[in-house]
Amino acid sequence: MAETKDTGKDGKGGKGGKGGTATAPKGGAPSGSSGKSKDKAPAGAVDHAPKAAEGKPRLQDYYEKTVRPKLAKEFGLSNPNQVPRVVKIVLNVGMGDAGKNPKQLDAAVEELGLITGQRAMVTRAKKAIANFGLRAGMPVGAAVTLRGARMYEFLDRFINLAIPRIRDFRGLPTRSFDGRGNYTFGIKEQMIFPEIDYDRVEKIHGMDITLVSSTSRDDLAMGLLRELGWPFRGETPQRVA
Repeated sequence: MAETKDTGKDGKGGKGGKGGTATAPKGGAPSGSSGKSKDKAPAGAVDHAPKAAEGKPRLQDYYEKTVRPKLAKEFGLSNPNQVPRVVKIVLNVGMGDAGKNPKQLDAAVEELGLITGQRAMVTRAKKAIANFGLRAGMPVGAAVTLRGARMYEFLDRFINLAIPRIRDFRGLPTRSFDGRGNYTFGIKEQMIFPEIDYDRVEKIHGMDITLVSSTSRDDLAMGLLRELGWPFRGETPQRVA
């Protein structure tokens, strides 16, 4: 009888063994859940920087393959470093009442972040002006500087999505160059950008946009923008494939 009881205990032990095997997945469950958490972590994290593994922006690839050799041939540039390129794009929003209405300034910073995909920087007064009630260090607006892949992505979206939404649009001026190859123009309202939600707009405001090129000649800068599909006034814009 003792032997049978022992075997019964062994049988229970076998069940315990089964229990041991059953507890193994429970023990392994945290590792599996940790694996799932590791898989979910990158999906939940927001990476605002464009990745090189995803490829070059469409406009940058078009510039390197089509625009650069065409400009070199058109202007007779033997040195590849002489071919103009867009170095950076600066978006600037000026708000004179930013010190009195900080909520509007926060809204402008958020809108610039939505438009460009990059957090805006609050600009502050460099010196005090008593007639304007301005003190040094007071916030006066917001600005964003775009370079690299983000710059080309913004430029592509602006030309193909934002500009067609401008009311009574007749082209951008050709006389907005500063004599050093930089092009500056202004827009009257931020509603032209599709990233802006009409219901969440605090105040309609404009902004200045500056395209900084690597050349100091206005004719080279104009040829560069024209080849990138810039809609100059009185001209048919170049179609970017």
